[in-house]
Amino acid sequence: MKSTTVLRVSRIAIGTCSVVALLSGAALAQAPAAPAAAPQQDFSKVEIKATKLAENFYTLEGSGGTIGILVGPDGVFMVDTQYAPLTEKIVAAIKQITNAPIRFMVNTHVHPDHTGGNENFAKLGVVLLSSDQLRSRLAGGARPAPPGALATITYDGPVTVHMDGEDIQLIRVRNAHTDGDTMVKFPKADVIMTGDFYRQVGYPFPDRNSGGSVQGLIDGLTQLADAGGPGTRFVPGHGTVVSKSDILAHRDMAIAIREKVVALVKQGRTADEIVAARPTAEWDSKVPQGATTSERFIRAIAAEAGGK
Repeated sequence: MKSTTVLRVSRIAIGTCSVVALLSGAALAQAPAAPAAAPQQDFSKVEIKATKLAENFYTLEGSGGTIGILVGPDGVFMVDTQYAPLTEKIVAAIKQITNAPIRFMVNTHVHPDHTGGNENFAKLGVVLLSSDQLRSRLAGGARPAPPGALATITYDGPVTVHMDGEDIQLIRVRNAHTDGDTMVKFPKADVIMTGDFYRQVGYPFPDRNSGGSVQGLIDGLTQLADAGGPGTRFVPGHGTVVSKSDILAHRDMAIAIREKVVALVKQGRTADEIVAARPTAEWDSKVPQGATTSERFIRAIAAEAGGK
């Protein structure tokens, strides 16, 4: 069993002023945008919506993955950064909640709608954390991220950060949405940030190009449900806050669909034929629309099962 790394945070200043105070138009102009930002989107129209889930825990929704922030006397602990052009708006939204400096940020996974603002926040003195695999993927590929967008602290096992009266748990999830997934648990707030291995909208999305898998995703959903209790609020990478029963229902759906698809693969059906057979029909009217269609999920299952 892997040991847990513990980070204890004292109330020391980062630099000579708070992160929010550093964020000016000039500062942002000097902070290069990460290549991950979606250039076709008009970010000027995006508004950041803050929602209080617990005494010192908030979510921020804008464009891309949902951000989580824990606030308190030790500073702000942040989960994910959305897209680079939104950094100024995100920090302004945090400033409406607290004047405490942003101290740490952890990424749940590698995708650009969760990591696009990394470099901007690093330039403001925020310490970036991520899994080893996430950092490697962000640094590699056809369009590697700049060095400033990469985590300075990485891990491959569980990490606990003691900050703002919380024992924040960074829990690795293996080969689910990607090979670098992390769920972030705030036990006292009774909140878990899931990243995209659970999304409340659309069908499950194992990104096989980034090390994700259907089996890993199903295992991850079981791990996620086990990490929470009856009153835990699960904050998905996309969609609305859900309960443990929702996580289990999502997992059971994924298992049932996989069984149907694998049976068709064993009959020699092609991926096109399996899609045409509509093995997700039972759930199609129940699953909120999202980026991952039933066809995308079916094809991922078929490919993993060795289908044609």
